[in-house]
Amino acid sequence: MTLKFNVIVVAIAVAAVFSSAKADDFDSMLKKYAQEAKAVPSVANGEIFFSNKHGKDWSCSSCHGMPPTAEGKHAVTKKTIKPMAPAFNSERFTDESKVEKWFKRNCNDVLGRECNASEKADVLAYLASIKK
Repeated sequence: MTLKFNVIVVAIAVAAVFSSAKADDFDSMLKKYAQEAKAVPSVANGEIFFSNKHGKDWSCSSCHGMPPTAEGKHAVTKKTIKPMAPAFNSERFTDESKVEKWFKRNCNDVLGRECNASEKADVLAYLASIKK
């Protein structure tokens, strides 16, 4: 009986680990930002946001390219940047803490402030719309 109980406990623990890992997937992040924004994400607004400058010298596309389906290059450091669109880079948007870190850093470069939830949701909707 104890062995059976331990197996059940381990199975529950493994399921909990995998279900929490799923919280870091692209769809979950898009839903989170949409809920925070209390709005339906707009692919069109995301594309406009991604491609246009917002009062600073750069747009998202300055480094990530337009469309963001190939390697980009940082405008200053010239460091290579892997494709942004998840269909072209399966590693994109798989870790929520990294997504938040890069949104914070890059939005400051593009906007001079952090992006709001609506802007994040729109950009993610745009990136999700890009298919191979």
